[in-house]
Amino acid sequence: MDTSVDSPRRSALALVLDRQFGAVFWGKLLTASGVWVHSITAAIVVYQLTGSALSVGLVSVAQFAPQLLLTPLSGSLADRGNPVAQILLGRLVCLVGSGVLAVWFWAVGTTAAGAASVTICSFVVGLGFVLGGPAMQSIVPSMVRPAELETAMALNTLPMTVARIAGPAFGAYIAAHHSPAIAFAIAAVTHGIFMVLIAIARIPRPPHRGRDADYSVRAALSFIRSDRPLVLLIIGVSAVALGAEPAMTLAPPLSRSLTGDQGLVGWLVGSFGVGAGIGFVLHSALHTRTERLPSLGLGLMAVGLLVCGLPTPPAVAIGSFAVAGVGFTYAMTSISTLIQRRAPDALRGRILAIWLVGFIGTRPIAAALEGSLADAVSLATAFVVTAMLIAAAAVMSRSRYLDRPVSAEVPTAA
Repeated sequence: MDTSVDSPRRSALALVLDRQFGAVFWGKLLTASGVWVHSITAAIVVYQLTGSALSVGLVSVAQFAPQLLLTPLSGSLADRGNPVAQILLGRLVCLVGSGVLAVWFWAVGTTAAGAASVTICSFVVGLGFVLGGPAMQSIVPSMVRPAELETAMALNTLPMTVARIAGPAFGAYIAAHHSPAIAFAIAAVTHGIFMVLIAIARIPRPPHRGRDADYSVRAALSFIRSDRPLVLLIIGVSAVALGAEPAMTLAPPLSRSLTGDQGLVGWLVGSFGVGAGIGFVLHSALHTRTERLPSLGLGLMAVGLLVCGLPTPPAVAIGSFAVAGVGFTYAMTSISTLIQRRAPDALRGRILAIWLVGFIGTRPIAAALEGSLADAVSLATAFVVTAMLIAAAAVMSRSRYLDRPVSAEVPTAA
């Protein structure tokens, strides 16, 4: 594929139909949905078996821990070796994790399967996800032309948004109306299909870096510290994660406070996802300088969450979550694009791994902060404090701070 600067810019539709980028896009949609199907099915099954919310939480920790602890190492491997092979290996591990559970539940039945097997296999799925995560992000620039990078990064976030909405709903339906074994099997199949699509795409290997290349995570951290806009962008993506968490953590208590039951939770969570989809459409239609969008997106998230902290009818709360969803897409897409632009090829995998840690690692902290504030103080306080923190990040992410040339140098091995 011709990625030269002078090549014409292709539309979003052309990119999703492209042999390379399209294969990754559709494959990522499937495999991300598979991870969510596995996660929700595991949570449902473990609660049925134990009746313990703590046990459900341990399953989430098992699936999450590898992503937080091993992502930087995975990024270093992506820079050092063959990222496509790393992606395939990661999906194979995910397939094994979900596939073993499917066979086990089919063979012994749900009651006899035990929560321990679900926890162990969820750890395996999390390990597979982290093996290929940074590599999957690092290959995006190699599949598109320079003028297409922003559109490509917007499309790159879309599968995760769609999967977050569709995956849990589909997995819960299959687990409840058919069986957990079928749900886990479907999750495994999605990873297998993704592997086939990646193989068909034939994404080229990156060039050899040379013996003087420094493949340590420390080298990437040193580069980020020397480039102030990158520091602000990592803070920005952490703020995005902070602003996305209320759709999971605070939606149930907000629904109870507005209606007296949990009937509004689906509407609140769904409206955030719909807003994210609207944000993608607006982002594609409105050609605004990328450096202006992180502050705008974070500002929209702050406004949407702040309104939820005020006395408001259910319809306004639903609309506010949608506004926050629009801001999520604006901020996430623009921050991802700017990080890709500033990251040197030699450090791309590790820098994107640190970006993933900023996004993933903030989620449990955000959940603990927002949940504890809602329980110990008030629900309104949780929303307002979250909104204020995001607003501070929006101020730090103004274009005057981000629109600066890259001044840091790529470290070399001593």
